[in-house]
Amino acid sequence: MVNVLSSRIILRPTNLERSRSFYRDVLGLAIYREFGSGPQRGTVFFLGGGLLELSGHSEQRPEPAATQLWIQVPDAAAAQEELAERGATIVREPRQEPWGLIEMHLHDPDGLLLYVVEVPEDHPIRYRP
Repeated sequence: MVNVLSSRIILRPTNLERSRSFYRDVLGLAIYREFGSGPQRGTVFFLGGGLLELSGHSEQRPEPAATQLWIQVPDAAAAQEELAERGATIVREPRQEPWGLIEMHLHDPDGLLLYVVEVPEDHPIRYRP
């Protein structure tokens, strides 16, 4: 087994500043570090137990089915209210799925699908044998 010390998801947005603003100001992610300078600087955000890096540029939007982001929150309804106040467009309001998770959907500025997920107290994912 390879000894993995750290990992992150890297996105190459079509408009770096627009995406940086979305993840910082709308989602409210805290900045872990920035590198480079000026408008093309890279930004790495804390993403719960992982990191999300926005850097570089892409002429094409991501393929919606190929890349999706799953973000767990303690309360999906409270997250919906807070995100809507910050200007997020909620694609689908929180609802309980047949598998027991409460999921809400929204898109980032490039159309990347974000799943905002609440794991109920009694859900099996909370228990490890």
